[in-house]
Amino acid sequence: MANGIAATFAKLPQKVIWRYKGDRPATLGNNTLIVDWMPQNDLLGHPKIKLFVAHGGTNGVQEALYHGVPVVGLPLFFDQFDNLLRLKERGAAKLITIQTVDKDNNFQDAIQEVLNEPSYRLNMQRLSRLHRDQPMKPLDTALFWIEFVMRHKGAAHLRTESNRLPWYSYHSVDVLLFLAGAVLLVLFTFVFFIRCLCTKMCRSKIKPD
Repeated sequence: MANGIAATFAKLPQKVIWRYKGDRPATLGNNTLIVDWMPQNDLLGHPKIKLFVAHGGTNGVQEALYHGVPVVGLPLFFDQFDNLLRLKERGAAKLITIQTVDKDNNFQDAIQEVLNEPSYRLNMQRLSRLHRDQPMKPLDTALFWIEFVMRHKGAAHLRTESNRLPWYSYHSVDVLLFLAGAVLLVLFTFVFFIRCLCTKMCRSKIKPD
């Protein structure tokens, strides 16, 4: 699979930076740079970035959304498929499964479609504008709340009431004990009636000579 991905990258006229760990693929092209780590957010913010091939993690999707970079998604597990599906439904990403990435040129076709179809970038840039349109910048918001807590001596009025709960209530131990007791009571009652019924039936079958 790595060789197939590398061969697809090698066919592109663009330069590729690939975060990859493992043996060097035999089909790696001269246009592809393999690195163990990359400043992903900085790369996505570069004005010449054309496409982001990603597995669909929350951080990567948010960074691509912020910078308006269209995505070719290869989800693996957990929330990744859902994250990429949300972008796909808004026309900002192309989604393919990892099982079909090396079949029938699916991966290559997906990359070419996103690169050559302007609607992907336009839709992602529209989403980026919506994402950025806030009354305050995120850093300013963070600074406000830090200073707010400092001004109000810890802002105790904003603390959740769960901090005052005893440990057994916080972890719902009392609820679990109640439910366990209820289940045991039902089971005990059921067993008691079954034993009484069996005893009665056995006595009725035993007749004196």
